[in-house]
Amino acid sequence: MEVVSVKEHPQWKGVYVVELEDGSLRIATRNLVPGQRVYGERLYNYEGVEYREWNAYRSKLAGALLKGLVELPVKEEDYILYLGIASGTTASHISDIIGPKGKIFGIEFAPRVMRDLLVVVSERKNIYPILGDARFPEAYRHLVEACDGLYADVAQPEQAEIVVRNAKLFLKDGGYMLMAVKARSIDVTLEPSEVYRREVDTLKSNGFEIVDVVHLDPFDRDHAMIYARYHR
Repeated sequence: MEVVSVKEHPQWKGVYVVELEDGSLRIATRNLVPGQRVYGERLYNYEGVEYREWNAYRSKLAGALLKGLVELPVKEEDYILYLGIASGTTASHISDIIGPKGKIFGIEFAPRVMRDLLVVVSERKNIYPILGDARFPEAYRHLVEACDGLYADVAQPEQAEIVVRNAKLFLKDGGYMLMAVKARSIDVTLEPSEVYRREVDTLKSNGFEIVDVVHLDPFDRDHAMIYARYHR
């Protein structure tokens, strides 16, 4: 479908609004690796620049933005620790935003998933894949630099505690944290709202100031995105 216009989003720097000829709008990021699709997303060319559609049904961060997250803290040249990077769907869009001078230190526990990620990062030079267990950040301490941001998508019962452990080692004072919470992965016996409240309380008691919490339905059921700032 023909692209009518592409404009940077007025609130989210590094995110673009693509208008198509049928009047529909899509959000996208400027492709750091022209020609590369990471998860089958659409590519749009406009005035000699290639953009990748950011699918909110495939990326929780895109879903959080479309559900009204107060801001997108990720910016050009940021260093980000990504816990649970998986095959790189969301990370690839963050990679587009931070650009060639930024870095993503991507922690992934599953070797099979890591193999998929390696295909993505072979061309995306700002993603550094690390096979490791996010519960034990000391094991990769020598591989990760001080970070401006921390992104967590780890389906573990103690996700907030995992974030705290990593933040203490790597996150700068005043750094941001985005945590995708899957309520059913944490405690199937509790209502999602109670799980979110418990995770928020753990973060608050360990130096995090909660900026915003958004629920991700209909993009991801029983999920929320917690956005916080870390104070040492």
